[in-house]
Amino acid sequence: MLDLGRLRALHAVSVHGSVGAAAAALGYTPSAVSQQIAKLERETRTTLLERRGRGVRLTDEAHQLAATAEQLLSIVEEAEVRLEERRGLPAGRLSIGCFASAARGLMPRVLADLAARHPALDARLTEVDPHLSIELAARGVIDLAVAHDWDISPMPSPPGLEQAVIGDDPCDVLVPHGHPLAARASVRREELADQRWITQPPGSVCHEWLMQTLRSTGYEPHVVHQAEENHTQVALVAAGLGIALVPRLGRGALPPEVAPVRLDPVPTRRLHALWRTGAARRPAITETVRTLQEHWPQVASATT
Repeated sequence: MLDLGRLRALHAVSVHGSVGAAAAALGYTPSAVSQQIAKLERETRTTLLERRGRGVRLTDEAHQLAATAEQLLSIVEEAEVRLEERRGLPAGRLSIGCFASAARGLMPRVLADLAARHPALDARLTEVDPHLSIELAARGVIDLAVAHDWDISPMPSPPGLEQAVIGDDPCDVLVPHGHPLAARASVRREELADQRWITQPPGSVCHEWLMQTLRSTGYEPHVVHQAEENHTQVALVAAGLGIALVPRLGRGALPPEVAPVRLDPVPTRRLHALWRTGAARRPAITETVRTLQEHWPQVASATT
């Protein structure tokens, strides 16, 4: 009889690509995940992981077993959903994948509220890129994804997922004090040609939005610095090294060296919660989505 916990560990390595990443997603240590897979290898008398440089790769047998594990985990999830639905109360572990600024600006109060009102619910947060979180939710690696999209970059909606809107997060152009735009109440996109931009690296949703939007006005954005964290972008603006388009959620108070200017029309990203259709009846899902929507107006008003 194969151990479900060991199969879960193998499935996590298959999805995340490494033992360390799988351990972070499962809330274990890397050594614990390695031990689980070593035991699974002994149970199956099969080599599942092979060393490749400083990492590992799954063997063909491991890929087959991981695919079977995904099916088994889906069946277990359905059983858990039915039990929780019968109880009618949020309970058990709920894994949430969330992008960085929402993990900082929204999730702490949501998680604290859930913990206070539902002590039987074990909600666990992992910070993850919004596109990746959607994929992880679709594959059953996480229970709930909190992601965002933009007007020119709609969120992909894989089959088997349901979603609900949490709210809209406006963005401002941040400029150094003393910059010619600092005294302006608003600025149009066409006026931002020849500016030195600070943005997220290529591949991120925010970077692609900025590049596509500014290119649509007829010029190529001049990107001089790239930083994943919004706080780092703010620090670079404060040092007078360029301007940045930064969402309000999770941004925090701006330093005195930085001035926000409204971009006309205002760019807005929309936050969504996504979960598997098979888990839609689970009280933990419905209550968490409700709590996200309940807290959003207060969070949004605090960022204005």
